[in-house]
Amino acid sequence: MKLLAKWLLYATALLAVANLSVGVEVASFGTALIAAFVIGLFNIFLRPLLVLLTLPVTVVTMGLFLFVINALLFWAAASMLEGFHVQGFGAALLGSLVYSTLGVVIDSALQRLFPQF
Repeated sequence: MKLLAKWLLYATALLAVANLSVGVEVASFGTALIAAFVIGLFNIFLRPLLVLLTLPVTVVTMGLFLFVINALLFWAAASMLEGFHVQGFGAALLGSLVYSTLGVVIDSALQRLFPQF
């Protein structure tokens, strides 16, 4: 139940990103569901590998390069899906920042609604 609620809320967050930021477009809620799923898969499988490969750059930039990794994954998901478009790296960076911020709020709210025993 928690996973389904999280998926639906992340898709809603993606629609909010499309409405708030310039350069991010999502055609429908169905597209947002698929995009949230793909972004989630990228974050599970690709992000740890990219963080490990770029660890020296991340250390030198004191962690700021992680924002670039998030933007690239956001942009890559948009390039793979029909109906989800990001117009350039700047829009991907802004969109991924807003999406991540909303994700923190969603995770915090779900943690309070579904406490672990």
